[in-house]
Amino acid sequence: MSTTNSMNRRDWLKTTALFTGGLTMLPPALSRLQAAPATPVAGNSTAYANDLALGPKLPANLKARLFANENPFGPSASAKKAIMDSMLTSYQYPIRLMPELEEKICAYEGITPDMLMLSSGSSPLLLGTAVSLCRDGGNIVTADPTYDDLPTRCEKVNAKWIKVPLTKEYTHDLDAIEKAITPDTKLVYICNPNNPTGTIVDKDKLKAFCERVSQKVTVFVDEAYIDYLPDAAATTMISSVKKGQNIIVARTFSKVYGLAGLRLGYIIAQPATIAKLQPHTSCSWAALSAPAISGALASYQDQAYMQEVVKKTTESKQFLYDTLKAEGYSYIPSHTNFVMFPLKMDGERFAEEMLKRSVGLRNWKLNNQDWCRISIGRMDEMQAFAAAFKELS
Repeated sequence: MSTTNSMNRRDWLKTTALFTGGLTMLPPALSRLQAAPATPVAGNSTAYANDLALGPKLPANLKARLFANENPFGPSASAKKAIMDSMLTSYQYPIRLMPELEEKICAYEGITPDMLMLSSGSSPLLLGTAVSLCRDGGNIVTADPTYDDLPTRCEKVNAKWIKVPLTKEYTHDLDAIEKAITPDTKLVYICNPNNPTGTIVDKDKLKAFCERVSQKVTVFVDEAYIDYLPDAAATTMISSVKKGQNIIVARTFSKVYGLAGLRLGYIIAQPATIAKLQPHTSCSWAALSAPAISGALASYQDQAYMQEVVKKTTESKQFLYDTLKAEGYSYIPSHTNFVMFPLKMDGERFAEEMLKRSVGLRNWKLNNQDWCRISIGRMDEMQAFAAAFKELS
């Protein structure tokens, strides 16, 4: 492992103390970040806050868990075995596993180790980006709506959030985003495919956008859901990073790989960017668990397994489309494992009524209209949704 990607135990403990307990050690921007409460407002607050707020309300007999964009088909068989086997040596620190996973990712993507940073899910990487690039103010430019974890964190360290409305097709308006950039812009965030709309940006237009814009400001491309696309390798912006462009690409094992509960994600960027983010991100072997790394090693780029997940997701999604059309509802065609559709009643009431029927999902506000964002579940979960939905539609 390169020195850029490694952190000794003492450094890690200092970093952990910084983010978990050492309030007296924090500079003002970080103090605001840690002290600021997460407000679970349905629709337009941090996704994790919404999901966590829903947790205590979930009935014991929940029939369909359709609010967190998880992969309900679970990890691959090889990942499950690797996870179980790792428990035999769980008393050991995973100091040899992390370099092995780094090497596997680097070999597949054709990058050097100093361009890669692993962490316990994407959230620490988003936090590190916010602190590193926006702690002195400035602004972040994003589409609206989009996944708001990173821009919300940027706001909490004193940056301004510039929101650019989606197009009428509910996708990123790249031209408008580029025009919204100011001399104070520190970061441009693109979530592709986009959460919550499930739409994608034309890959050629996005590559041209990134090439132009990255000459002025860092572009962060969140590709959490890219493995649901049939042409992920052609769509990713990792190729642009390899060309030397100032782009950060985020990936996660939480979606197609089915490891959300084990927490593992990574970013790929220029070595100088990785070095800049590293002091503000938990990125050592001490921040990751052996089961998480073992599961990732066993399932990374397991094409047969990934294709099976996408196939099952597509079948459940088509069932949802058919259900919505049969009840006279429209929807936004999705390239992900979730779908947004406009409601004909108050969104909060709809979510509450569905929860009473043991179906958990999310409501949203978009263009002054109430919407539902529903994660794609197993077929039995989609059938439970359909039965409950028909009682309300």
